[in-house]
Amino acid sequence: MTNGQILILADTILVTHFIIAAYLTLGLPIIWLGKVFGRQFIHNPWFRYSHAGLMGFVLTESLIGMFCPLTIWEGNLRRTAGQPAAGHNESFISYWLGELLFHDFSETAYSVAYGLFFLLIALTFLYIPVRKTGKKCRNNNYKKT
Repeated sequence: MTNGQILILADTILVTHFIIAAYLTLGLPIIWLGKVFGRQFIHNPWFRYSHAGLMGFVLTESLIGMFCPLTIWEGNLRRTAGQPAAGHNESFISYWLGELLFHDFSETAYSVAYGLFFLLIALTFLYIPVRKTGKKCRNNNYKKT
């Protein structure tokens, strides 16, 4: 694999990391806005449980002092390609998504923020419950449950 290909892979991991962070960050406001506007997708178990599960994973990482595997993987790839994990030689994607994703806050601040956000997600399950999707009946009509 060439250094250019390795850096493309590192940028792909960074974009994936950004998409996951956006999903986590925007998921809760989307659920509440969906409630206000009567959208049914907010009750979808795949959406709701994946959102809560990912946030629980991020919170657990923070509490045990673990770095995100995506951050580690991206940094290792950049170093393998001879590029520092952050610096002037990074790509446009790496620079701007890194600016959006990574901030200079203490680990305690991150843990508290993640914990409060996870608590809001958990409380949202009480006010906006998950519903099972329709099950297929013998006559091929969908029955709501």
